[in-house]
Amino acid sequence: MGIAVLHLGVVNLGENFHPVIAGEVYRSAQPTPERIDAYRRHYGIRTIINLRGDNTGSPWYDREVAESARLGIAHVDFRMSAKRQMTDTQFGDLMEILRTAEKPILIHCTSGADRTGLVSALYLAGVAKEGEERSEDQISFRYGHVPFWFLAAHAMDSSFEARELALGFPDS
Repeated sequence: MGIAVLHLGVVNLGENFHPVIAGEVYRSAQPTPERIDAYRRHYGIRTIINLRGDNTGSPWYDREVAESARLGIAHVDFRMSAKRQMTDTQFGDLMEILRTAEKPILIHCTSGADRTGLVSALYLAGVAKEGEERSEDQISFRYGHVPFWFLAAHAMDSSFEARELALGFPDS
């Protein structure tokens, strides 16, 4: 139990940066302007998808938007909750963004674990056609997501499960 708590602490307090598909899509926790600059230099990031939505007036948001503009990175706001299942409309809108955004993409939420995990899984399944097992691995403890049914963030797991047929996975 102690190792698990330590792992979650390290993941959720750090940048939680990982490639989803190297050269195409990356995932992270809320990036600082310095991290955005580093990600642009090292990974060529062309689009940031912010899953926290428009938060104009919040220092983190205003700095993120300003740094994206300074670096010529497209910035896309997509508000979703880590505690509620994704709607069909959100799913459709998000899949369109994932298909059409200029790559490489950086996807982020607050900690890079729950919402970012779901969206990374949807990208792998619906855009890259990487298969169910590889896709679902994005919503896992490895990235700081705790998949217990009694926790609010389980909505991310159930959101993926609810879209499995639409993603081309057979009914289990």
